[in-house]
Amino acid sequence: MAKCFYCDKSVHFGNNVSHSHRRSNRIMKSNIKKVKANVGGSTKSIYVCTRCLRSGAVERA
Repeated sequence: MAKCFYCDKSVHFGNNVSHSHRRSNRIMKSNIKKVKANVGGSTKSIYVCTRCLRSGAVERA
């Protein structure tokens, strides 16, 4: 669900690294917002990352 409508950015995977340098899996979630935007001439509620919002790729309604 948490996927950008425009650039398809979603979760990323990596490692938690403790002080003793032991590693465990972790998930890094992208900064996704639910906004109302003009898509194809109509207003839709879509999920968009903040990078696309800031760059002007999204025309908000």
